[in-house]
Amino acid sequence: MTFSDIFNSTGLGLATGLGLIVAIGAQNAFVLRQGILGKHIGAVVAVCALSDALLIAAGVLGTGALIAAAPAAVVVLRFVGAAFLVTYGVLAARRALRPQVLLSSETPSPDGDAKRGLAAVLTTVLALTWLNPHVYLDIALIGSLASAQGTLLQWWFGAGAMLGSILWFCSLGFGARFLRGFFARPKSWRILDGGIAVTMGALGAGLALGV
Repeated sequence: MTFSDIFNSTGLGLATGLGLIVAIGAQNAFVLRQGILGKHIGAVVAVCALSDALLIAAGVLGTGALIAAAPAAVVVLRFVGAAFLVTYGVLAARRALRPQVLLSSETPSPDGDAKRGLAAVLTTVLALTWLNPHVYLDIALIGSLASAQGTLLQWWFGAGAMLGSILWFCSLGFGARFLRGFFARPKSWRILDGGIAVTMGALGAGLALGV
């Protein structure tokens, strides 16, 4: 095993991790919204990155093969996740009808998610992460790609995927503050929450229908 092998495996893991996570989805939409609100974003980013690290490690260890061998469990998760996404989409639609505003560059309004406590926020992000059946399919993919690297390099591949997750969530969560000027207007929140409602509803329907 040479430095070049380590670099290539880690780089492949990084590219794979980013390729799987950089997409419009329930988890990313929630992280973006919390980042714009500036509420509990450090904890949200930490939970997302840690969850991904655990899932990636499980994939490298071979859990993905077990998940692939238990399709019934994935089906159950699919319907539970669909119900959760549709419910969250309905809540987002309600917020779009009654949009909030950032009172200043530092202080969010007391409406909507801005008044939610840390426990409620973390419960939501954990549900959006662990009730998404697609994430378990990603585990299987990461596991197969990691095993293809060989015993000595599979953890370097996993480390690259974990690094990609950390970079993405930090960029999304902490970078969202640069959009706060735009979201000082109620109309901007209406657009964001309307988009989230459509996204969550479409994802939920897709899961329920097996699309």
